[in-house]
Amino acid sequence: MISEAKSKAANLTCWKGLVDPEPLGGGITNTNFTVEDAGKKYVVRIGEDIPVHGVMRFNELAASKAAHTVGLSPEVIHSEQGVLVLQYIESRTYDAEDIRKPGVLEKIVPMLKKVHHEIPKHLNGPSLVFWVFQVLRSYRGTLRQDGSRIIDQLDRLESIANDLEQGVGPIQLVFGHNDLLPANFLDDGNRLWLLDWDYAGFNSPLFDLSNLASNNEFDEDMERSLLEMYFEKSVDKALWQSYSAMKCSSLLRETMWSMVSEIHSPLDFDFIAYTTENLERFEGVYESYQTNRNS
Repeated sequence: MISEAKSKAANLTCWKGLVDPEPLGGGITNTNFTVEDAGKKYVVRIGEDIPVHGVMRFNELAASKAAHTVGLSPEVIHSEQGVLVLQYIESRTYDAEDIRKPGVLEKIVPMLKKVHHEIPKHLNGPSLVFWVFQVLRSYRGTLRQDGSRIIDQLDRLESIANDLEQGVGPIQLVFGHNDLLPANFLDDGNRLWLLDWDYAGFNSPLFDLSNLASNNEFDEDMERSLLEMYFEKSVDKALWQSYSAMKCSSLLRETMWSMVSEIHSPLDFDFIAYTTENLERFEGVYESYQTNRNS
């Protein structure tokens, strides 16, 4: 697959001369390369629609363009079916420890507000909705249909998801990034950039907030600081319960995403190990959620 993707990246019509794409690691949804052409450097993302995950490239393209317009993401240089070419940013990719460093949240929270409220003003054409509980329902159907190795756990996970949806309660609708892994943040030495709009769509702000926290292993003090910064008010019991339910849901979605990927992804990645890791994290957070809710 990597050779086919490299050939596709090398033969795009946007290049001025012959290019030799270099593999760029880190992605588990796309195959990525860097390309140097006419003295400039680019990132090429190769990936078709992934209906089983709700990834539709027209949506990613529109979100990427809007994110550049509002100053969050690199410029889209070229696009065609299954291909996105982006301006290369000389930068350092973050890890979870970087996200947790003092002062970083103060940079990220304004970025999230811009995602949520400014990007919709610049979206052209239709856009997707990313409602995590519908995603979970779809994943359960896929796992049952395709004979997942964890099929005996699906009834319990369905019951938990229904409980969590009730726990989240009414929501505010904003535009979400919905995949706030640390590697989707770049630091160029002067500012942060936010990448990868595969899963972008309208959602509750609580999903991005809890997704950021769970993906980067925030402790409770940092979670409360995040909520206070974002909502500009103290965290009351109702907000904390809604947030905590959404955090469980975010972890369950990551787990079931991996379960589905075990069956459907062509990429060379240990999805079984990723499922195991995320399922353990989900069970721990859900147990804590139940305890706190009943106390």
